Amino acid sequence: MASGDRPAGRFWPLVIGILALDVVTKLWAERALVPMHVPHDVIGDWVRLTLLYNPGAAFGLYLGDASRWIFMALTVVAVVIILRMYAQTRRDDVPRTIALAMIFAGAIGNLIDRIRSDRGVVDFIDIGIGATRWPTFNVADIGVSCGAVLLALVLWREDRAHAAQASAAPAATGSTPAAP
Repeated sequence: MASGDRPAGRFWPLVIGILALDVVTKLWAERALVPMHVPHDVIGDWVRLTLLYNPGAAFGLYLGDASRWIFMALTVVAVVIILRMYAQTRRDDVPRTIALAMIFAGAIGNLIDRIRSDRGVVDFIDIGIGATRWPTFNVADIGVSCGAVLLALVLWREDRAHAAQASAAPAATGSTPAAP
């Protein structure tokens, strides 16, 4: 695909928007939600804002003292893969473009935190009921999670379309597939 064929008009504005929202909300959280680990109710105790730093990855995955460097390296690999997938995306494939932009922006947002501080990623959105809480997260995490779900759906749809084309091809040519 030629570079002019990529849907950059959708990808980069979405990346910049999500990334800007992530950076601004994290800076705000670090200033407004101190001290750490003290919940600030937004909608009762269902939605709270609670500042914490996550030196690991999603759902508290922690790999010891090397976590910061391991997760930075994994993020760089993921970013390269996402950019390669984006380079192969058709101009009219809006859902795939949106999914890749969301994942890319979220990955870069959390990578920025890992680069700027050894404390870890700034998390502050705290959802749950009473003591039953979802792991605290941020805007970048929302981008990665929603983008990953959308990308999974897009890839599933593409796989089904390719399978349908493959099974329709022998019928269209009038030939039958060879027996195994």
